[in-house]
Amino acid sequence: MTRRTFFSFHYQPDVWRVWNVRNSWVVNDREQISDGFLDASVFEASKRESPEALKRFLREGLKNSSVTCVLVGAETSLRRWVRYEIVQSIIKGNGLLSVDIHDIRDRSGLTSSKGTNPLDQIGLYRTDTGIYFAEVSQGKWVKYGDYSIAIPASSLWFPAPTNTNVIPLSRHCMRYDFVKQNGRQNIGGWIETAAQLAGR
Repeated sequence: MTRRTFFSFHYQPDVWRVWNVRNSWVVNDREQISDGFLDASVFEASKRESPEALKRFLREGLKNSSVTCVLVGAETSLRRWVRYEIVQSIIKGNGLLSVDIHDIRDRSGLTSSKGTNPLDQIGLYRTDTGIYFAEVSQGKWVKYGDYSIAIPASSLWFPAPTNTNVIPLSRHCMRYDFVKQNGRQNIGGWIETAAQLAGR
């Protein structure tokens, strides 16, 4: 089945690794469609656009996708706009997964260090007024700043939190390693699993 997949990543250090993933995705199955490879534009826009304009741009990029695949390098989890793409993916109901890419060699033949899973850094919690996103900041959970509206429990494809304890998204989403788990052959299956978990 064709999956429109949005790939979220930290552009500047990881773009070479990301294109390796993208090429294996496209070559493996010519019916697969990636919607997320507009991130060079995002990278450039982030230097000059207002935050609200950039948010609109990112929401538009996610618009036709059914799965979001976060490609994880050494610093991906720290990136504001990767976090925003993750939050918007949950709001949209996309399937969600993360794939470590640090062991893919860059254009100089170098690998990188394994990064923190961004899905460990974003979570949900419930208060008397609704369900909200939280993020890790300086080692602590805080209310997520770029989207502060309550989320209806009915819009989640996984069990909603029941109290103020933050449940990280990684509790509900799979994490893979592109090199160690032969992503060149298997990424299509990983994406399909994420879609099925979300009922997409």
